[in-house]
Amino acid sequence: MTVAGLDRVYVQNHTSATNKRCIRAGYSTYMKSKIRYYLIATAAVFAGAVGYVLFTNNPFAEKEVIKPLTESWEKAIPNQEVPAGLVDLKSENCGTCHTEYYKEWQYSTHSHAWTDKQFQAELSKDSSPFLCINCHIPLQNQQEFIVTGLVNGDIYRPVKETNPKFDKKLQMEGINCASCHVRDGQIIGAFETDLAPHPVKVDPIHLSETLCISCHNANAVVTPTLACTFETGDEWKAGPYFGKKNCVNCHMPEVKRSLVAGYPEREGHRHWFAGSGIPKEKGAKTKVMNGLAFYPELPKQLVKFTDSLEYEIALKNEYAGHRMPSGDPERFVLINFKLKDAKNKLIAEDTGRIGEKWQWYPTAKKLSDNNLYPDEVRKFKFAHLPKEKGKYKLEVEVTKHRMDEETAKYNGLDDSYPLFISIFKEKYEFEVK
Repeated sequence: MTVAGLDRVYVQNHTSATNKRCIRAGYSTYMKSKIRYYLIATAAVFAGAVGYVLFTNNPFAEKEVIKPLTESWEKAIPNQEVPAGLVDLKSENCGTCHTEYYKEWQYSTHSHAWTDKQFQAELSKDSSPFLCINCHIPLQNQQEFIVTGLVNGDIYRPVKETNPKFDKKLQMEGINCASCHVRDGQIIGAFETDLAPHPVKVDPIHLSETLCISCHNANAVVTPTLACTFETGDEWKAGPYFGKKNCVNCHMPEVKRSLVAGYPEREGHRHWFAGSGIPKEKGAKTKVMNGLAFYPELPKQLVKFTDSLEYEIALKNEYAGHRMPSGDPERFVLINFKLKDAKNKLIAEDTGRIGEKWQWYPTAKKLSDNNLYPDEVRKFKFAHLPKEKGKYKLEVEVTKHRMDEETAKYNGLDDSYPLFISIFKEKYEFEVK
């Protein structure tokens, strides 16, 4: 129907009204609304046409090109099917048969990889790109979206599609059993068995250090202010144990036991992945693997008034095949000395530090690094000339830190998130005469 036809319909539908003035007024309002509508529609069409010309034909406008994911850390492990004989991919259900393995995994940092408060604080920042989740929830089944590419290669413009196999409960388990042991509808194992209720594929190479360093050697400058500096794999390769011992030898010690209660005993490995031992939440149980050995030089118990109180301790990276600390660049070790008098009053104190220091803004840059190489020894000395005779006590403590208090405060972390543990603590008594 034409515009004129619409006008006639409007008048015909209102001639039964007795008040012609009202009809005219109503018709006038109708016409104004109609004109306004056509003006808005015309403007919208014009704006669209201008936009099309500017952004389609403008030789200076950026063309959008979808670039594929190329780096390993940009990709998740593709969605996995549940192997025959299993209910789902959750460790919780693996634990119904592999009871001891499941208990050990609960001790591990892997089980807290997604729920870790520090990681969640970092993830909530605008500067955090999509790819950071791929080491913390490596299975695509754990991720809400499937990333298929990057608009113009920009990590902040991922091309996403909803993941039909996303499992929220599976996501909460972080790095779970399936992360390492499920591929292509099969359970990856180290040996053959005909007792399992599920298909088993023997692939010891997959379960070697190759799998470990796929995440523990993520080393790249992602953006000028964002750098991944996990170099544990490179440190091990450059160290004295490469080709002799690997990640599994130390962090998954051998044990002979049944895979399932009632089954024959076999050679296997612990699954608590012992590491720094700093809990991810207050009260959480952990397994500590301390790479450092401590060699204190016992001090003199009787000191002349004219002499200094002296103490020395050597720290050796004796047990780790990589540098100490390793991994997160915010980790560090403190060597604390506190001298107190007979009344427990603090007289003097000093602190040594092992670790990296970084600048994160305006560009990410390492400022210093004195991490210990494998088998390297470093000595820390405390000396103080007392002003008074009497009895003194020297407290020496070595603490292993996840981050400093300033960083924790910046990330909104409270006392429920432990920042350090003590790995050496001794008290020595002196008498000055």
